[in-house]
Amino acid sequence: MRAGTYNFTCEQGATFTRLIELEEPDLVADPTGAIFVPLNIENYTARMQIRRTLESTSPMITLTTENGRLTVNPGPDDTNKILITLTDEETMTLTTDGVYDLEIESTDGVVSRILQGAVALSPEVTR
Repeated sequence: MRAGTYNFTCEQGATFTRLIELEEPDLVADPTGAIFVPLNIENYTARMQIRRTLESTSPMITLTTENGRLTVNPGPDDTNKILITLTDEETMTLTTDGVYDLEIESTDGVVSRILQGAVALSPEVTR
């Protein structure tokens, strides 16, 4: 699976949420890959880091299913969604634009990078 690119803006000092829906080509219905179906990620874990640059040795923030910042399949009918959540306190710690990627891991240890891109920071005025 090839990672998609999604650039987003994060408002410093505000709660941040994004719901990501994952799909994959239905090669049985259409061998050209033009038809998409939900990607079942039941029992997967997820992890994401935001770093200042690709070369930065430490992340500005780390989000995982274990620390509660990423929720795989957040609703009762969800089998292909990931909810990203940052509190206002966490976005306050971001001080510059950055880059990120989002990975999922299956129960048998297969890791797939599903999303990547730039994070633009909109600085907070009211503190």
